[in-house]
Amino acid sequence: MRVIAINGSPRKNFNTATLLQFALNGASEMGAETALYHIGTMDFSPCKSCLACKSKKLPQTGRCVLNDCLTPVINDVLNADAIVLGSPIYFYTESASFRAFMERLLFPLTLYSKTERSLFKGIKPIGLIYTMNITEEETHERKPPFPAPFSLDIVTKTEYFFKRAFGNCSILLCTDTMQTKNYDAYHMEMFNAAEKIERHEKVFPDDCRKAFLLGQKLVETVAQSN
Repeated sequence: MRVIAINGSPRKNFNTATLLQFALNGASEMGAETALYHIGTMDFSPCKSCLACKSKKLPQTGRCVLNDCLTPVINDVLNADAIVLGSPIYFYTESASFRAFMERLLFPLTLYSKTERSLFKGIKPIGLIYTMNITEEETHERKPPFPAPFSLDIVTKTEYFFKRAFGNCSILLCTDTMQTKNYDAYHMEMFNAAEKIERHEKVFPDDCRKAFLLGQKLVETVAQSN
């Protein structure tokens, strides 16, 4: 069994990457082979809207026709038994690299059919891990000028498209995260650095535990479906 993690953060060693590694540790403890890709540092093309994956002149393979450094990552993801993806939240949405990866992965699988919705057959368990600066309370609030709570406006839409493609998706939200270990070095006066660091020390270990359990859950879901 193989579980792949996709890090949509430009940081290789901070919140999102750490949580993904804990998820992989959970999967590994259950006997899975694992791999982690840091797509946030990779130079790849977003979807070109060329529609080659929908062309009647070409076979529908479910894979993007673009060939760059993301191609082997997508191939590994599609061949894996389960996937766990992580992204920080920037401006109330996922990182640019995460969105570009999502388009390259999911659009070729998406069918514009009246009877079928995805070229992928079966169930591939998906885990989505989000890190964000806003508090858990703020994910449920309707604050002007935003028309809807963050958790409903963004996360559930992404969850929908992964479920549409692969049939299964679980979410882990990690809120009020620490952006830096040294707030004094940056123009971030609106934050209480001591409170941020203290919360990170107290709460983040529990987020890591939840990520570990998510990794185990993905493996269990694969085992139950076989």
